[in-house]
Amino acid sequence: MIKNPYSGKFVVIDGLDGSGQSTQAEFLKDFFIEEDYQVVLTKEPTQDSEAGKKLKKILEKKIKSDPLKLQELFTKDREEHLKNIIIPALKQEKIIISDRYYFSSFAYGAADGADLDKLIKMNENFLLPDLTIILKVNPEICISRIEKRGKEKTLFEKKEQLAKVWENYKILTTKFENVNVVDGEKSIEEVFNQIKKVVLSKIFKKGE
Repeated sequence: MIKNPYSGKFVVIDGLDGSGQSTQAEFLKDFFIEEDYQVVLTKEPTQDSEAGKKLKKILEKKIKSDPLKLQELFTKDREEHLKNIIIPALKQEKIIISDRYYFSSFAYGAADGADLDKLIKMNENFLLPDLTIILKVNPEICISRIEKRGKEKTLFEKKEQLAKVWENYKILTTKFENVNVVDGEKSIEEVFNQIKKVVLSKIFKKGE
């Protein structure tokens, strides 16, 4: 992967479906705004690209796709995401927070039967985040949270599948730089306090 050569900072919040990564990404955005930083909060898959629109249909189980074809769509969507949103913001010295990134593709794609090394190879020309925070939450808790939403489960939202996905996340923490695991089973405020400490330490070099 390519280290961020731009003036801005690239932060990713990732984790299992139901881990709370979207909530924590919003909290982090608000924190940066309060500190007078320019912030862009974004999400993968995007809703803008043709690949992103097709991914939405597959994840909602409206159409089917084999594991590798699905990950090729994620890669195409990510390429446009970087080109159109992430890199322009980094060039403008903004902090960009992405709710999911290629770590999700690796963890979920490998759990779905795609080869992990091949998935990493497909993304090797993309940016490495300055900081990735992966929320650790038991798959049973994730499923309970998902069920409380009252919506139909998406393609990967099954306990056995999420357990496989988490095993892949653990592998990824040993393969990539700048990855930190945070306990996501505490209260929303406690989880964010952990995230804030990591951000202050790793991005702003405070409290080391």
